[in-house]
Amino acid sequence: MPINLQRQLQSAAVALCALVVCATGRAQSYPTHQVRIVVPFAAGGPADIFARFIGRRMAEMLGQPFVIDNKPGAGSVIGTDAVAKSVADGYTLLLMSNSQTVNETLIPNKPYSLMRDFVAVAPINYSDLVLVVNPGTGIQNAADLIKRAQAQPGKLNYASSGPGTPYHMAAELFKSMAKIDMVHIPYKGSSGARNDVLGGQVDMMFDAVTTMADQIKSGKVRAIGTSGKQRSEVLPDVPTLNEAGITGYESTIWLGLLAPKGTPKVVVDKLNEAVSKIASLPDVRQSWAKQGAVPLVMTPSAFEKYLQDDVSKWASVIKSANIKLD
Repeated sequence: MPINLQRQLQSAAVALCALVVCATGRAQSYPTHQVRIVVPFAAGGPADIFARFIGRRMAEMLGQPFVIDNKPGAGSVIGTDAVAKSVADGYTLLLMSNSQTVNETLIPNKPYSLMRDFVAVAPINYSDLVLVVNPGTGIQNAADLIKRAQAQPGKLNYASSGPGTPYHMAAELFKSMAKIDMVHIPYKGSSGARNDVLGGQVDMMFDAVTTMADQIKSGKVRAIGTSGKQRSEVLPDVPTLNEAGITGYESTIWLGLLAPKGTPKVVVDKLNEAVSKIASLPDVRQSWAKQGAVPLVMTPSAFEKYLQDDVSKWASVIKSANIKLD
């Protein structure tokens, strides 16, 4: 090999090594400035509430601000796409729910693909949903609701925080399993949907136990049933929908963090460690339990499998129930 060429190759190798060392060093010192957590849902819902909680705790643990940026719309697609197009350096993260795993099937022509354009960082928690009706409907329980819907197909309506969100899918699964027809009224966020159910403009909705429990206890809405396998510790007197006659019914809302694909592994691991430590703290577990939320702790690779399994689960539900966007 000519000496000049050999020297050029050696120089290139040294330069490459320097770049790798520099990049690794930057990743290991992460974070050095503000981190943005994009929440693709409106303020006031469980995703926003828990994002702010996690953001505060991560700021305390990692020494830099973690700010929340709400970008709702299109059933979470707008905010999710914004993160997919962000620089993969760990300074823009996505607070996701199972809306995103549902959308993989429900919205096939999205500008991104979940498992292609993102890397799994860490799950946060899960909570049951509760089906509530405005007392003005006169509906007392699940059997009453189903009887009314069967007698008057398409007359009852339900709100959701948007197509493909856990609230929407929980209701569509309920409709399919109960063999009834109700009209879907989508909102840009859960707050608007919740307010209109409370105000009587909409008959009912599925909502997170964490955000609807106080309204139920004050009598502003009537609880029909919760969506988990067991009764909620927050609402122990409310039967599960499975108990109420919808045999095998189960639908929860869970939250997690993703980052753009290509985010350095050392950054992903550091974020995962921080979230896992926060979710495992006794005071956090106790606080979340009072709200009906259960911590989820997984490695990035385990969370990636969890994501893929959830995509497959909802794909099966959507196809078998022939669920389509309104």
